[in-house]
Order: sequence, then structure tokens, then C-alpha cells
Amino acid sequence: MSKHKKEPEIKGEDEKIEAEGNIEVKEEKQEENAENFEEKFNELNDKYLRLYSEYDNYRKRTANEKIELIKTAAESTILTLLPILDDFERALPTMEKDEDKTHYEGVMLIYNKLKRTLEQKGLEEIKAVGEPFNTDEHEALTQIPAPSEEMKDKVIDVVQKGYKLNGKVIRYARVVVGC
Repeated sequence: MSKHKKEPEIKGEDEKIEAEGNIEVKEEKQEENAENFEEKFNELNDKYLRLYSEYDNYRKRTANEKIELIKTAAESTILTLLPILDDFERALPTMEKDEDKTHYEGVMLIYNKLKRTLEQKGLEEIKAVGEPFNTDEHEALTQIPAPSEEMKDKVIDVVQKGYKLNGKVIRYARVVVGC
């Protein structure tokens, strides 16, 4: 044989056992790494889901706030129009008594148009006369003796109409209550 050629090495039993041990150690390390990767994956997935849920809740909350803002944005404008509506309601009965009905009919058309427009924007009148007194909707100006027993603690007269805008009271009805 030549000096340059290497003889094939024959592994002994000890070397085979050592190689098998290395394989087992490598497999254990791979299992540990797989467990670590799985734990890391679960942790990151949990963080992602929490962040996604938080963002989704934020998006829904801001959308609801925008809807509420839009619903009540016209509140101040409608509040300034309510005295005009009151003036119409006071003027119409006196105009109805006049001989010239053309003015009355014209004013009635304008009043109905204004009232319908405000109702389309969510305005509704608070019913008061004959209803039980409710502090959530009524403001008692005075109490008078009830004309009958069934009218006790009920609204007898309305001094100023109350209104709700999209279910929220924007002006309480000023009422006279029977006692």
C-alpha cells in the first residue's frame, strides 16, 4: 500500500454507541426546540389575537361614538328652532278665528312642513296631558287639586311642550300636576 492512501477506518462498538447517543441527544434537542417553538408560536398568536380584539373593539366603539355624535349633532340647532315651533302653535289658534283663512292656511302649511322636517331628524313630542307624572320627561311647575280621583298624580295641563331627539329628552315638558 501506498503511504498516501488511507485505510478505511472500522468503527468499533464504543464508537457506534457514542454515535447513537449523539443521535438521541440531537433528537431530544430537536424535541425541546419544537416545544420552544410551539410555546413561542402560541404566545405570539395569543398576543396577536388580543391585539386584533382590542383594535376591533376600538373600531366598534369609535363607530358607535360617530353614530351618536351624528344623531345628537343637530341638537343645538333643533333646540333653537323649538321656540319658533312654539310661536307657531300659539299663533295658529288666534289666526283660525280670523275671517281671512288664506293667511291661516299658508301659515299652517309652513308649520306642518317645519314640524315634519324636525320629526324626520328624530324629534318627537313628549305626551303629557293625562299621563302619570314622570320626572324623567316632565317638569312640574305647580300642583292643583285634581278634578277627579283618577287624575291624581297625573298631568292636567301643559304649559310648554317637551321634546325628545332620538329618544333623548332635549326639553322637558313643563306641566301642571293634579294632587
